[in-house]
Amino acid sequence: MDVWPLVLLFVQLCFCSAYEGSGQYAYGDDEDWHSRRYKGTPWCAPIKVKHGDVSCRTPRGEHYRNVMGTRCKIRCKQGYESQSSEVVCMASKHWSSNYACREIRCPKLNMPDNGGYKCSDGSYFNSRCEFFCSPGFSLKGHKTATCQYSKAWSAGLPTCVDMDSPKMKCPNLKDKWAEPGKLTARVTWDTPEGVDTADGILTDVILKGKPSKSDFPEGLHKMSYTVSDRAGNKGSCRFTVRVRVRRCSSLFPADNGYMKCDSDGDNYGTTCVFTCTGGYELRGSAARVCQYGLTWSGTDTTCVAMNINVGVRTAAALLDQFYEKRRLLIISAPTAANHNYRYQMTYLQHAQCGLDLRHVTVIELVGTYPAQIGRIRHRLLPPALALQFRLLLQIPQRSFQMVLVDKQGMDKQRYPFPITAAELFTTIDTFPLRKDEMVLQQEAGQNCQS
Repeated sequence: MDVWPLVLLFVQLCFCSAYEGSGQYAYGDDEDWHSRRYKGTPWCAPIKVKHGDVSCRTPRGEHYRNVMGTRCKIRCKQGYESQSSEVVCMASKHWSSNYACREIRCPKLNMPDNGGYKCSDGSYFNSRCEFFCSPGFSLKGHKTATCQYSKAWSAGLPTCVDMDSPKMKCPNLKDKWAEPGKLTARVTWDTPEGVDTADGILTDVILKGKPSKSDFPEGLHKMSYTVSDRAGNKGSCRFTVRVRVRRCSSLFPADNGYMKCDSDGDNYGTTCVFTCTGGYELRGSAARVCQYGLTWSGTDTTCVAMNINVGVRTAAALLDQFYEKRRLLIISAPTAANHNYRYQMTYLQHAQCGLDLRHVTVIELVGTYPAQIGRIRHRLLPPALALQFRLLLQIPQRSFQMVLVDKQGMDKQRYPFPITAAELFTTIDTFPLRKDEMVLQQEAGQNCQS
């Protein structure tokens, strides 16, 4: 039998055993020492994995699981991870890498502007974070985010947007009464302040309507304020301004007269002035005022026909009856057959409306003393009174002459020959007092086509 193969096998086994453990070659025959020093001796620190488990495989199935060359697979529980899935016990007596199971952690969330968040477990796996916004801001985006196994949050960071409109309260104004003699009232209020529920910063404040301290006319006026915040949200409020006018009952011009009122004609403080047409005298109050109690001052106004007293003894007493009331057109002729007299009366025959409009009374003096006759329309003057008129105004008896006297008794114009009604009216319309009369008559609608 050939024993050489058996010897060779034995030598190989001894050679391999010499390198187990430290890798050093064994000298001598002390097998007990060799076993204690190399064979199956623990080498690295024992593996203890919290939040996971480990399975190791030694090179030759040794009892200990931390001898050199041992390979261990690390499996962590859900929500945990290890730096390496497998570690090896190295000759340096250390494991090849860190094998602890550490909790999975997502990146720290940023704080949203004008808001924040609250998490159930910080940034760790499965932590649920709820986002919120500061008062006045609304959340735009996902309300929650969860830390996932991939170390990423389930949703992106939301934003807090100012979506609430500013609030403002407009003034509450009571009705205002117009001032005496006016149809307006000055209304004053404080500009309302807006309140922003977000950052408190407001921009433009716009008023629609007249500003405070303005004069408002009678009636209801709708106003509004609008305010904007930095996000462009607008808030508004509305209010009204009502102006009332105290008014008396309506007044009307008297028959054969006219009335001129200032302001609006019947409001508190209004003054109404009454004037009678030619040939009529005013009775009652020439002016009346609308008082605070909404009643008119004075008494009712009427216009009555002038009652000319031709029984006076002097021409001056007769003239006094016309003072500041009527203008006089005195026509004198030696006889009723005088052609100038006849022409003049023909010219005036259809001019009575124009004469009344200009407050003109015609006095005729015809004939020579003692057969002379004076007449005011259908009323005759005594011969002596007619003579006094001629003497007072220096009117000749034996020739035609016409004298125009104004309301102040002044001799304004003399005509030695007849004139047309149009020429006469043109002259009278140039008198200063007549200009004021024309304005009143135009406002009252009084006119004629003479």
